[in-house]
Amino acid sequence: MDAERISIAQTCLNAAHDGSLSFPEIVGRLIAAGFEGYTVDYRRDSQTFYLPDGDSTVLAMPAHAGTIGAAFDANEIERLVRWAQSGGADYSYQAFSAEAKTAGCAGYIVSFLGRRVVYFGRTAETHVEVFAG
Repeated sequence: MDAERISIAQTCLNAAHDGSLSFPEIVGRLIAAGFEGYTVDYRRDSQTFYLPDGDSTVLAMPAHAGTIGAAFDANEIERLVRWAQSGGADYSYQAFSAEAKTAGCAGYIVSFLGRRVVYFGRTAETHVEVFAG
């Protein structure tokens, strides 16, 4: 993958963690750069960004507090997503991620083509959120 796309991916990853860009802004920048989606892996503290031609890049992300719960709580994941969408002053991606891990979320896949996010647990249980185009 070329250095410019890797830089855009890194900027978006950093912006999620420092709150400088919203999820829709991050998605817009990644789509404009030609990405078709990404995966967040809380077990490896990494994020993988994918291009349509099969190329990808894996970037380290800051570790999030806590461990991944054994049971996947889809209702709690849905509550956390609504919290993130609310734009409240008390929201942070770090807190979201720590609480999602406690709720058994091992990671999630964001598909720009499918306009959805699939949150998954250690048991491969899932919760799907569709986002606006």
